[in-house]
Amino acid sequence: MLSNLPDKDFFTMGEVSGLAGVTPHTLRYWESRLGAPKPSRLPSGHRRYTRADLETILWVKELLESRKFTFAGARRALLDRKRGRAASATGSGEGDAVPAKMMKTLLEVKRELRSMIAELSR
Repeated sequence: MLSNLPDKDFFTMGEVSGLAGVTPHTLRYWESRLGAPKPSRLPSGHRRYTRADLETILWVKELLESRKFTFAGARRALLDRKRGRAASATGSGEGDAVPAKMMKTLLEVKRELRSMIAELSR
């Protein structure tokens, strides 16, 4: 994904816009709605994006356009990514990279615990 980028440490909004294939106002909107990326500002007020910011932008674009995540799901996926979890392929953004067999077992345990709680509360 980042292999065909220019050999630079910092990028302007115009460069990032061109590389990511989104308009500058879309980048500003994502910053306000998702809280990411958070580019630094030059004394002139212009945004200065790093390679990590660009990687985040490309990932957000994939989440929103390819995986059809909502903004809430993308925000959760960004938080999960920050915490070291993978994003869900279902579009929920819950970060459930748990194998199906393990998920089934967890759901069974959850049902059993709920039934125990119900019995104890009678």
